[in-house]
Amino acid sequence: MDGSTARTPNESRALLQALYAEMQPHSLFPLWEVLASLVTPTPRSAARSHRWSYGQARDYLLRAGDLISAEQAERRVLILENPGLAGSSAVIPSLYAGLQLILPGEVAPCHRHTQCALRFVMEGDGAFTAVDGEKAVMRPFDLVLTPNWQWHDHGNASGQPMIWLDGLDIPTVRFYEASFAERLDAPAHSESIPAGDSLARYGRNLRPMRGSTTDRRPARQPLFHYPHAEWRASLLALAAAEPPDPHLGHAMEFTNPADGGPIMPTIAAHVRHLPAGFETRPRQSTDGTILVVVEGHGTAQVGGQDYRLEERDVLVVPSWQPLTLAAGSRMLLFGYSDRAAQEKLGLFREARS
Repeated sequence: MDGSTARTPNESRALLQALYAEMQPHSLFPLWEVLASLVTPTPRSAARSHRWSYGQARDYLLRAGDLISAEQAERRVLILENPGLAGSSAVIPSLYAGLQLILPGEVAPCHRHTQCALRFVMEGDGAFTAVDGEKAVMRPFDLVLTPNWQWHDHGNASGQPMIWLDGLDIPTVRFYEASFAERLDAPAHSESIPAGDSLARYGRNLRPMRGSTTDRRPARQPLFHYPHAEWRASLLALAAAEPPDPHLGHAMEFTNPADGGPIMPTIAAHVRHLPAGFETRPRQSTDGTILVVVEGHGTAQVGGQDYRLEERDVLVVPSWQPLTLAAGSRMLLFGYSDRAAQEKLGLFREARS
């Protein structure tokens, strides 16, 4: 070892390379060669910001509806794959996004899986998602959850196409190699509970007394339907009561009434209101976020990239990329992210300029 000081840099490097080659067949590798890329001073996401035009995606989805049925596909969905994550079926490294179509008279077969899922209705009125046999009648911009390992199917008894945005933690479950799924023998779960029952029992800051026979929903996830009419009224009431936050506008989080925390263990969701002419100050956060324009129009700047935003467009904001939003008219936004998981792991951070 003492002789190492007499080696030239080239000789030392050649000996190290020979050592690496000798170790490699034994699956041993030097941390010092890769440490800087593994433990970075700030997040370096491979995901890229991107906007999906709803009108363009809708056209492709309806064309697919002419070619493949919901039953054949099991779920007729166009994946919103991040251009920086090719082949991953991911919108950010931890989450998935897709646009699903159910045509009149169709049923998407009943199944369950370990992945948590949300549905944000983009278009149509009167189709349903059923969770463990209870239907949630879906209207534009409703938020509907299908929690981990609960039976769910979708059906459309209306006379018009129904399209919604699916948000799932598929990449997170894939990372942990913990995916399980089952398909029910019947196309749809038996309708054992009246439609809207969970919203009536758990959606008004009340719940059946714990331990009573009427407390039927899982204790950790009692509510799965958050209607647009209700969240919009609450958001606009907040907007009327006080000035907007400089970095967020008026913002409200959806909560799980069981514990007051995020709607699902791995996924958080929120809504925002930006008054006409209002522009947010730049904000960065570690949670990758998917935003949907519910009302109005405006612009976004993500990491220096500018985007025009119209109603129902979808925008992805990767981890730690500065976001600025400007409202050309009053703008309402829905968003979901991996903040729920990050907070549990002690990872979430934000910075405001």
